[in-house]
Amino acid sequence: MADALSVIPPSVLRNLSDKLYEKRKNAALEVEGIVKQLAQAGDHDKITAVINLLVTEFAYSPQANHRKGGLIGLAGTTVGLTSEAAQHLEVQIVPPVLNSFLDQDSGVRYSACEALYNIAKVVRGDFIVFFNQIFDALCKLSADSDANVQSAAHLLDRSCKVTNDQSINQDIVTDSDQFSIEEFIPMLRERMNVLNPYVRQFLVGWITVLDSVPEIDMLGFLPDFLDGLFNMLSDSSHEIRQQADSALSEFLQEIKNSPNVDYGRMAEILVQRAASPDEFTRLTAITWINEFVRLGGDQLVPYYADIIGAILPCISDKEEKIRVVARETNDELHAIHSDPAKGFDIGAILSIAKRQLTSEWEATRVEALNWIATLLARYRPEVITYLNDIFDSLLRPLSDPSDEVVLLVLEIHACIAEDAQNFRYLVVFLIHTFRSNHILLEKRGSLIIRRLCVLLESERVYREFSTMLEDENDLEFASIMVQALNVILLISYELTNLRELLKKALVNPSGKDLFVCLYSSWCHSPMATISLCLLAQAYDHASAVIHSLVEEDIDVKFLIQLDKLVRLLEAPVFVYLRLQLLEPGGYPWLLKALYGLLMLLPQQSAAFKILKARLKTVPPLSLTGNSRSRGSSENTDNDISFAANLQQFKSMQRQHQAHLITRQLSRISLSTSSPQDAQRSKGRSRSASSSTTSGQFHH
Repeated sequence: MADALSVIPPSVLRNLSDKLYEKRKNAALEVEGIVKQLAQAGDHDKITAVINLLVTEFAYSPQANHRKGGLIGLAGTTVGLTSEAAQHLEVQIVPPVLNSFLDQDSGVRYSACEALYNIAKVVRGDFIVFFNQIFDALCKLSADSDANVQSAAHLLDRSCKVTNDQSINQDIVTDSDQFSIEEFIPMLRERMNVLNPYVRQFLVGWITVLDSVPEIDMLGFLPDFLDGLFNMLSDSSHEIRQQADSALSEFLQEIKNSPNVDYGRMAEILVQRAASPDEFTRLTAITWINEFVRLGGDQLVPYYADIIGAILPCISDKEEKIRVVARETNDELHAIHSDPAKGFDIGAILSIAKRQLTSEWEATRVEALNWIATLLARYRPEVITYLNDIFDSLLRPLSDPSDEVVLLVLEIHACIAEDAQNFRYLVVFLIHTFRSNHILLEKRGSLIIRRLCVLLESERVYREFSTMLEDENDLEFASIMVQALNVILLISYELTNLRELLKKALVNPSGKDLFVCLYSSWCHSPMATISLCLLAQAYDHASAVIHSLVEEDIDVKFLIQLDKLVRLLEAPVFVYLRLQLLEPGGYPWLLKALYGLLMLLPQQSAAFKILKARLKTVPPLSLTGNSRSRGSSENTDNDISFAANLQQFKSMQRQHQAHLITRQLSRISLSTSSPQDAQRSKGRSRSASSSTTSGQFHH
C-alpha cells in the first residue's frame, strides 16, 4: 500500500472519494495517467499496489462515495494498462466490480456498470472469461428499480455485444476455449420464465446474438429455452411478443435447414403450448407442430399420440387460422403409415381419441372417431386387444346430438361387430339406451337402425333385435320398440331387400325363417303384427289376428298406430297389395282383413275415410271372375304354424293386458294414499280424460 501511496498524490485519493462525480472522474483520469507511466516503466509491483489500494480502501469501503471512486479508479487503471490489463483482470480488477452490482446503493450499481463498460472496451476478448457472471449480473440489473441503473446496464449490455465496432461474436469464436455454452444454457434456462419485461427483452436479445454465431450451436440447445420463448408470446408488451416471435421464426427456419434436430423434446413443449389460452401462442405452436410432422420422420413416431391430443381440440378452435393448420396437420398424420414395432403407440392414440369423444365440440368428436376408424382399418388385430378399454366410450356417442358423430360411430361398431359377441353387446346396449331414453328412440332411433342395416346387413340386425325383444321384461317399452322397428321396416329404402324377402315368406324358406323370427317379438304390438302379416301376404292370419282383438286392445295408442298403418297402405311400399285388390276373388282374406281394420276405426276419423275410399275402388267379384284364392296359408306348402302363432300372439297380448292392469292398480293405490291426494288424483284424471277425448284422432 505504501508503494501506491507514494505514486498517487493525497489530493487524488481525496477527490476519488468526493461526493461530486466530476471530481471522482478527474481523479480517475489522473490514476489512469499514473498507471500508464508505471506500465511504460515496467513497474508491475507498483501497478499491483495501486490496484490493491483501489480495491481494499475504496471498492470494498463502507462509504458509498469511496466505493464509487474505487470502481471508476479501477476502470481508469484498466485503460492505463491497455494491453497489460488482461493479467490483472481475473484476480484483482473484475471481481470487486461484479460484487458492486449487488450493492444496496443505486449510485454504486450505476458506477459498477460504468466501470465495467470502460473495462470491456479495453480488454475485448479477454472479457469473455467473465461472460456467465456478467450475464447473470446484467440480467438482474435490467430489472433494477432505479431507471439510471437500468439505462447504464442496457448500455453495458450493448457494449458486451458490440465492442469498438467489433462484434462479441468474433470474441466468443476466438476464445471459444474460455466461453462454455454448456455452462451458459442452464443459467439461461433458469431465467426464461421470469415475467419482468426488461429481463425478457434482455434474454431474447442474447438468444438472438448467440444464435447468430455460426460456431455456437444454439439450435442444439433450443429445447432448453423453447418453452420460455413460447411463454413470451403472450406477454402484454407488443415489443416482447414481436421479439420472441422473430426469434422463434428464425429457429424454425434453421430447423427446416438442419439435418440433426431433437424433435422429440421440443414436441413435448409444443403439445403443451398448443393448449395455451393465448390465441397467438396456440397458432405458433400448431404451426411448429405442422412443420415437425412434415420434417420429423421416425423421430416423431413415439410422440404421435401427444401430437394428436394437441391437434384435436385445435380443430374446433374459435380462430380460423388455427383450425386450418390443425386440420392440415391432422390430414398429414392420417396419411402416414407407421409401424407399431417402431414406436407407433396404438393404445396411446386410442386413449387420446377416447378422451376427446367427450369434447363439447362436434368437429373434435368427429375427428376423434375418424382416428379410431383409421386405426381399426389399418391395425384391426392390435385395436381389438384394446376393445375393453374403449368399447363403453364408443357406445355413448350413439346418443350424440350430431348425426355425423352417430353415423361415424356406427361405422366403427360395424367394423367391431364382425365378431358376433360384440355385435350382440351393441344391440343390448342400444335396447338399454332406448329403454331409458324414449326421446332418443323417437328422434334418432330410425337413423341408428337404418345405418346399422346398411353396414351390417338388415336381416342380421332385425333378427338380433327381435331375439332380444322377445323376452323383454318391460312390456310397454317392448311394444314401443317393436312399433319403431316395424315403421322403419315398412318405409326405409335401406330395408327394401328385407321387405322383398318377407313378401315371399309363404313360399321361400329364408323368408319363412325371417317371418317366424320377427313374429315372436312383433307380438308385443298388435298393429306391428298385422303389418308384418300384410307384408308377408299372410292375409288369412292377418284377418285372424284382427278378429282376435278384444276390447282392452283397442285403446288410443292402438288407434294411433292403426291410423299410421292405413296411411302406409297408400304408400309405394304396399302398391302390390293395392293391385291385389283388383282380384278380390283371388285375395278374399286380404279384403276381409282390410274390412276388419275398417270396422275398428271410428267412422269420423280421417283414416276411416281413407280406407273406406280405397275399398270402394275394389271391383265387384262378378267383373273379375272366379280366381283361385291366394294369400292364404292353406294354399301354400310352407310349414309356418299359424295356429301356434295366433296362440302366441294372444298369450303376449294377455301379458300386456295384465301388465296394464297392474300398473293402473298401482297408480290407484298411490293416488288414494290420503283423501287430499285422492281428490287431486280424481281431478287430474277427469282433466286428462277430457283432454284425450277431445284430441284423440287429430294428428
